[in-house]
Formats: sequence, structure tokens, C-alpha cells
Amino acid sequence: MFDNILVPTDGSDCAWTAVRYAEDLAARYDATIHVLCVVDSHTLEDDPHRQQLEDESAELVASVRSDIAAATGTVEGAVRTGIPHREIIEYATQQDVDLVAMGTHGRTGVERYLLGSVTQKVVRLSDVPVLTVGAADDGATTYPYSDVLIPTDGSDQAAAAIDVGVDIAKTYDARLHALSVIDTMAFGADARPADILDMLDDAAQEAVGAVEADAIGSSVSAVETAVEYGHPYRKIRSYVDANDVDLIVMGTHGRSGLERYLLGSVTEKVVRTSAVPVLTVRSSTDA
Repeated sequence: MFDNILVPTDGSDCAWTAVRYAEDLAARYDATIHVLCVVDSHTLEDDPHRQQLEDESAELVASVRSDIAAATGTVEGAVRTGIPHREIIEYATQQDVDLVAMGTHGRTGVERYLLGSVTQKVVRLSDVPVLTVGAADDGATTYPYSDVLIPTDGSDQAAAAIDVGVDIAKTYDARLHALSVIDTMAFGADARPADILDMLDDAAQEAVGAVEADAIGSSVSAVETAVEYGHPYRKIRSYVDANDVDLIVMGTHGRSGLERYLLGSVTEKVVRTSAVPVLTVRSSTDA
């Protein structure tokens, strides 16, 4: 599933943590890792230290490549100058990248950077899956994965994450969790007709059932399903804590309106606040 993994880096703690996760995935999938440092063109305008910034970026890429090479297989490296998120996406397209692994935050100020806003834009715009990770606390990591969660609402956008999540669960011999959250607040405090709730519950059960069927068909060793009511991103986070989930795989958008939904805003909130890595998958229908 993953042949080329791109790791954008700026030398921040989050970026180095992303390197570690990319290494583990590359070892499991026998993939090539691409290390990319983007010198933000905005910081170079009238900057007398332009050459220094470019040299430091090249040194960083060389350092990361050397570090990775000691632990895994093929590693490529590149330095680009431009708008960070655009350069990341363009590089991914040119090099047939099928997964981007990046930190949720990076360096700020006048140096090169990989800001949270850059990560957010890549998550929104990337045609390939994006794995976002925060800086590891006290060196803690959540791989190898033992419990993988797929939040779903049955939409095409949410379904796009199923194949990826199932494949990772199978590759890591992990337990797969399917969760559908019915957002009762979408109807207002006093507008929750029983027949509508029953309909939503049936649809949610169908959504998690589809994930379960796919997982069983792919010989995933263990599968659990759940339907809950409440704020989607909060319920996702509480489920992660309660079930020791160490990877979330979810679509970037979902249904809206009076139906069940897993909106892009929910995905972004999970990416920003999750204590475990989040792998987002964009549906081809969003292209």
C-alpha cells in the first residue's frame, strides 16, 4: 500500500517524531522515505542570510537522511524553495508519494518552518493520506500499532479511510475499532424525534458494520464496533482514551445537514487535539 513515504522536516521536535513513525511504516511496507525541507520564500524576501538558510536546510536534510539510513532502507532527500504546503504537495505528486508523514507543529520565527497552518493545509489539500503526529512526550511513541480506530459515518468520504485503516491493522496484526458518533446537538436541545434517532442509529450501525465486514474479509485478527451519541470529536477522543487506541484513521470530510456526519471541522479538531497520531484520507469524490 505504501511504496513512497514523504517526511517534510524543519528540524522541530514534531518533525523528528514524524521521522520515527515514517521509519516504522517504511520497514513494515518496504517503502522508500523521502525527506523534504522547504525554505519558505516569504522569509527570503530581502533576507541577507538567504544562502545561510538554504545551506542549513541542505544540512538538515542530509542529517535526517543519515539518521534514517542507519535504521531502514532507501532514503531520498530534497530542498525546495517556495510556499511550504504547495511545495510539499507538488513534491508528493512528482515523486508518486502515497503517504505524507508530518508533525502537527514546527519551528516559527524568521527561520525555516513547518507551522501548524502548513500541516492543516496539507491535510486539507493532499490527494494522498497524511499521517500527523505531535511531539513525543518523554520519548513515548504509539507504534507498533496494536489498536487502530476508524471513525465512520457511512459517507463516501469516511469510507475512503476504510481500506487504509484495514490494511494497517492487518499489517501490524492490530485490533481494528469502528466507531460511529451520532451528533444529537445537530438537532438542537429540544428537537430529537425518536423516529429520526432510530433512523440515525440504524445508519450508524450499518456504517460500522461495513467496516467490520471489510476487516473480516481482509483477515484482520480482531474487530470491535461501537455507536455513540454526543459531540463527534469529543467522543472520538474519549473512545481513544478508553480503548488504548494508538492510531486514528479517518476521512477528511463527511455528511452534513440533518443526517449523520463526520465533518471536515471534526477531522481538523481531532488532528489538532489528538494525543495519538491521526492518518487522514481524502476521498476521490472531493477532488
